[in-house]
Amino acid sequence: QVQLVESGGGLVQAGGSLRLSCAASGRTFSIYAMAWFRQAPGKEREFVTYIRWSDGTAYYADSVRGRFTISRDNAKNTVYLQMNSLKSEDTAVYYCATGGAPGQYAYWGQGTQVTVSS
Repeated sequence: QVQLVESGGGLVQAGGSLRLSCAASGRTFSIYAMAWFRQAPGKEREFVTYIRWSDGTAYYADSVRGRFTISRDNAKNTVYLQMNSLKSEDTAVYYCATGGAPGQYAYWGQGTQVTVSS
């Protein structure tokens, strides 16, 4: 099993920045990729970005490409999400997720709230 703990959410004005962190523990050797998803009130959860653990290859949803950056620290088993130029539509609970195979996200964090005021 892998345990994930997110941190770094909060309230920020539109145009501002936040950095989220997600620390993994447990069977971290089994991680293939780590990803961020988000869920806004009344909406379905949506994919934001992922990073492949072995080589750092990243992929972004169109809605955040160019504004968000995912990075990892393998030694700390931690993934980061740097969010710049935040918009009100970025307001959501952000979840970290991971798994042992492409597209598989068996483990989820508890979520951290990001609120962007306009």
